[in-house]
Order: sequence, then structure tokens, then C-alpha cells
Amino acid sequence: MRIRPAGPGDLGRLQEIERAAGEAFRGLGMDRVAEDEPPGIDVLEGYRRAGRLWVAVGVLDDGAGADTADAYLMAEPVDGALHVEQVSVHPRAARRGVGRELLAYAAERAREEGLAGLTLTTFAEVPWNAPYYARLGFRTLADGELTDGLREIRAHEARTGLDRWPRVCMRRPTGTGTGTGTGT
Repeated sequence: MRIRPAGPGDLGRLQEIERAAGEAFRGLGMDRVAEDEPPGIDVLEGYRRAGRLWVAVGVLDDGAGADTADAYLMAEPVDGALHVEQVSVHPRAARRGVGRELLAYAAERAREEGLAGLTLTTFAEVPWNAPYYARLGFRTLADGELTDGLREIRAHEARTGLDRWPRVCMRRPTGTGTGTGTGT
């Protein structure tokens, strides 16, 4: 497996990955999440052009090719941290450390930019969400620790109905940087 910046030809595949990964939510009674449309090509292209969209390739040996994306992570700077907007792994590539490697790659990019941490928002009670991130060193932020940018992200999530299920903001320090975000 290797991680590389996403190319224009990857974007449709990333939507496929998102749809496939979303199906796992059906088993938890979260059909609305499973049916949610992936980010549009224009959104993915914006992250790609900004250098904030990375793919893991060569995870599966399924004949699709060694340079075919099997997972992706998109992120953007928010209040001195690199905010992980989405990380998705195709179910056939799951449980192989791909998500962990993508997060480590994002943390390295954040360190290079002087950002003090990674942040994300996620479902509190979904086993492959908050409990998984906690095992990777993320900690849940209390409401009083949220930065303005994280509050804005959470408000947007509430407007789109994601708060139907408990959600949390989490943060992990990158180990370096001078960002002004919480938890440094």
C-alpha cells in the first residue's frame, strides 16, 4: 500500500468508496447515513486542487490495478489544526490499517505546515468512529474546548440532520507546530 495525492481520475472512484463504506451504517439502523450522497466531483476537485485529498492505493489485489484508490482522506485547515473532513475505506480494504495510515499521513502533512493537531467530528457510538479514533490517540473535546471553526462545522452538521445520532469533536496533537487550536 502507498498513499499519494488524489488525481483527477480518482474522483469517481472516491464516490464509489464512500457509497460502499456507507453501507455499514445500515446494520446500525442508520439508513439515512448509508443513503447520504458522497461529496460531489466539484467538492472533491476543490480539495484535490488545494492539495488536501489523499488516496491509499495498492491495498486490494482484486485486478483493478496497483494504482487504484481503495481509501481516501480529505482535510482542510481549521483554527490551527488540520480538520479531517472525511476518511473512507472501501469495505474490502477494511481492517488492514488503511485508515490509520491515512491519518498518520495527514498528521505528517499537518506537522510540515506547522499545524498543531488533527481534528474531526464523528459519531460517538459507532464502533468504527469515535471508539476507533480514541484508540488512535484522539480525545473527545468538551463543548468549552471547541474552536469557532469546530462550532461552525458542528452547527452545519446539525442543520443537515447528522445530530440525530450523538456526535463528538475529537482532536489529536501532531507533536509539533504553533497552531492556536485547543489541545496543544
